[in-house]
Amino acid sequence: MPERSRSKEKNIPPYVPKKGEEYMNPRQLAHFRNILESLKAGLMKDIERTVQTMQDEATVFADPNDRASQETDIAIELRNRDRERKLIKKIDDTIAMINSGDYGYCSACGVEIGIKRLEARPTASLCIDCKTLEEVREKQVAK
Repeated sequence: MPERSRSKEKNIPPYVPKKGEEYMNPRQLAHFRNILESLKAGLMKDIERTVQTMQDEATVFADPNDRASQETDIAIELRNRDRERKLIKKIDDTIAMINSGDYGYCSACGVEIGIKRLEARPTASLCIDCKTLEEVREKQVAK
């Protein structure tokens, strides 16, 4: 599940900074905390629903094709839940950054990440320039 702007999904309107407003002031921090907590709650519900569904559908099929299909479905579902578990960890780390006062600033160079980027990806820890550089390096290593 790609991490897209959750503010639109959960009916949280995007934050519009006022002219001259200080970056990462208490209102902005509360806004992003709300987005992150809402996202985390949704992911937790998905995980609970998956566990419940897997318990309810624990059927043993006599037909090998049906069993293989069920096992494939379960494997895909578990892979998705693992991705969501990692995202929950990232959300928790991001909330800790809000608590420590480090949220909204690039962990590599220290510049402001920007409200618009954080709206699109609330767990972003790199500014767009550092993220682009990181992706270029990853592509070079992959070749």
